[in-house]
Amino acid sequence: MRIGELAAQAGTTTRTLRYYESRGLLPARRNGNGYRAYDEADLRLLRQIRTLQGFGFDLEQTRPFVECLQAGHPEGDSCPASLDVCRGRLAELDECLARLHEVRDRVAAQLARAELRVEAEHPGGPEPHCELSTNHAQTKES
Repeated sequence: MRIGELAAQAGTTTRTLRYYESRGLLPARRNGNGYRAYDEADLRLLRQIRTLQGFGFDLEQTRPFVECLQAGHPEGDSCPASLDVCRGRLAELDECLARLHEVRDRVAAQLARAELRVEAEHPGGPEPHCELSTNHAQTKES
């Protein structure tokens, strides 16, 4: 298939495919008339790259998966280098989640302190205030 067909099937652009080619992630094969030629294996590579990017992998991190597929493995994640990249990405995500949980706990504690303070200052809660009623009354007076 030609570059436009591959881009359409992969849900990307020809510019992206040329970039991947320049980075050595997509083979640069040409047919007799000089057009780029691709096959189902190339489509599979692109789908692997796009899936990994959806998981937050940067383009260079996809390289071991692409190389694994190009080496003939049925799955791009069955090679040692791919597994190492997965482990590294998982560790990054775990660190990010830990930081998010820490921030969430601090926000929850801040909210709890604020709610206790408001309750102490206004037992039973603050006086209800409805801006719609205030704006409506001001409109009638105008």
